[in-house]
Amino acid sequence: MIQLTRLNGEPFVLNAEMIKYVEALPDTYITLSTGDRVVVTETPEKVIHLTVEYHQHKQLLPSTVAAR
Repeated sequence: MIQLTRLNGEPFVLNAEMIKYVEALPDTYITLSTGDRVVVTETPEKVIHLTVEYHQHKQLLPSTVAAR
């Protein structure tokens, strides 16, 4: 779960497992696997960062990525 903020300033928690894709239109739109869309104040980069941290916490991704 990741904590995000709606455009009206209301914080909420989103199940990061449900994220299908993230767009900047110019607000950040998150489309869920259910087809629902959520608009948040965070940048797409921030949403991606929080999602990666979430998956790392679950040990689904390594905590560090080797440089190429």
